[in-house]
This record gives sequence, structure tokens and C-alpha cells, in this order.
Amino acid sequence: MTRFVLPIAVLTTMLALSLPAQAQLTRTFVSAAGSDSNPCTITQPCQSFAHAYSLTAANGIVAALDPGKYGPLTITGPITINGNGWAAITAPAGGNGITINAVSGNVILTGLEIDGAGAAYNGIVFNSGSSLTVTNCSLQNLVQNGGFINTGNGILMQPSSGTLTFTITNTTASNNGYVGVNYQPTSGSPSANIIIDHVIATADSSTGISVYLSLISGGTTVVTVANSTVSGNGSGIFAGNSGAPSAATTVSIDNVSASGNSTGVYATGTVNVLLGRSVITGNNGSGIHNGTSPNTFYTYKDNRINLNNIDISSALNTSLSQQ
Repeated sequence: MTRFVLPIAVLTTMLALSLPAQAQLTRTFVSAAGSDSNPCTITQPCQSFAHAYSLTAANGIVAALDPGKYGPLTITGPITINGNGWAAITAPAGGNGITINAVSGNVILTGLEIDGAGAAYNGIVFNSGSSLTVTNCSLQNLVQNGGFINTGNGILMQPSSGTLTFTITNTTASNNGYVGVNYQPTSGSPSANIIIDHVIATADSSTGISVYLSLISGGTTVVTVANSTVSGNGSGIFAGNSGAPSAATTVSIDNVSASGNSTGVYATGTVNVLLGRSVITGNNGSGIHNGTSPNTFYTYKDNRINLNNIDISSALNTSLSQQ
């Protein structure tokens, strides 16, 4: 009988090829005391969100076990990043804390603090995906690069296509160089349903909350801003589609406090604005600047608009009635 003896290296290669590839985990973990050479399990956590994300299956969860700085991160598929209220990301100078290029799928960001440290351009940038949920987060100290409107934002949503859902709740955007929460598509005809609830936007240089469709050809955008505070910004809330008159845009503002801004609520173009149960006071310019044409700034006449330099720049449309 003839025996064949294979070299160890060949045997090792054959064995490796016969084994299935290591499956990605549905839940991974990071810790300030972790290491990116670890497998990102709860007993052997990683040190960065980026490495843990690379080992996490689609629609999985990356969770922070303790306080620490874990970023930045680029997301290319559906995922939940759970900072548990103590995870921080210091965004890099001239960059973003989290960039979302998910193409499709749902991205959830919760319990995160993203700080620009006076050098980074944006906290969260959404380019593509099916939906984005941001809850219990803080975004601060982002800077604008000259006059570029895609910098200096706490949250920047700039999709160019798709039918999208954005939900931003229990979140603070403060001391940013341009806008706290900004929906501004750059091209195409995306359609979006946006919920902004229990958000505080303060000391943002241009605007606290902005919905502006200036460079797109169409799409339908429906926005609800509710139970929120905008204070100390350039404009508290801005709503406009002057550069995209074919884009159907409706912004509902309910139970919102807008005070101490240059303008409390600024509307322009053919956007439909519905205002109810809100307090707009102490703004340095106008409480409400109504630049819609035709007049599509509707009020339910249950607001308190007082003690602004100019309470209302142009009459509001009162043709709607409570049913």
C-alpha cells in the first residue's frame, strides 16, 4: 500500500476551506476597556463602533456597555446603534460623526452624544436608506465650513431619491454653526414623512429646525414638529420650497415654543404650514414671517403670538377650522 503524506500547510488550507465562514453576530458590544482585536461579544467587547459594526449582521444591534468615546462611524446597511445614554462620539475635524449610506434598510441611533468639538462639520448625515430614527441623542458644537450648507448641522438629511421615513425624538441640537435639524435634499425627487417630537434646538446659528426643498424637481414631504422648543437660533423653524414649487410640502407645527430667536417661524414659497397650540414670543425680528405665495400659512387661532418685535409680518390664512 502506498501512503501519501500531505504537508501540514496543505492540510491546514484544506481544513479552512471545508469550514463555514464565521457568521456575523446579531448583537455586538463595545466598551471603553475593550479592544478591536476582540470578537465584540459581551464578555470580550470591542473598543469602537466601527469595528463592532463590521462584525454585526444586517438589522443587528451594536450596544455600548459603559461610558466611552466610540466613533466615528459610516453605516452602509440596516443597524441599531445603542449608546445606552452614555456613549459619545467626537466627530473628526472636517468630518462627520455618523454618515449613513444605507441605500435601503432602517437605521436606528439611540442614546448617543455626538460632539463636533468646534472642528467637525456634521453630527449625523443621512444620504440614503429607507428610514432613520434618532432618539435620546445630543448633537452639539458642529461648525460650518464657510457658506457651505452641508456643514454645521446637528442632523442633516439629504436624500436624492426614495420614499423615506425620519423620526427624531427626545433629542437636543445645540451650538451648531448652521442648522440643528436639517432636511434639505440635494437633487432628485425624494418623498419623506418626517416626525420631530420632543426636540430642543437652541443656539444654532442659522436655524433650529429647517425643511427646505430648493434644488429638487418634485416629491412629497410631510413634516410634523410637535412638543418641541426652538430658542436662541437665527430662525426657530424654517419651512420653504421656493426653489422647488412642484414639490408638495406640508409642515404641521403643534405645541411648540419658539422664543428668543431672530424669527420664530419663517415660511416661504408654496409650502403649506399649519400652526396650532404654540407659543411664539420674545423673538427679536418677527414672531412669524409669512412669505408664502399664495398665502398657505394656516393658523387654528389657538396660539399665543405676543411680545415679538413684529408679531406677524403678513396676515395668516384662517380658512381652516377645527373639526
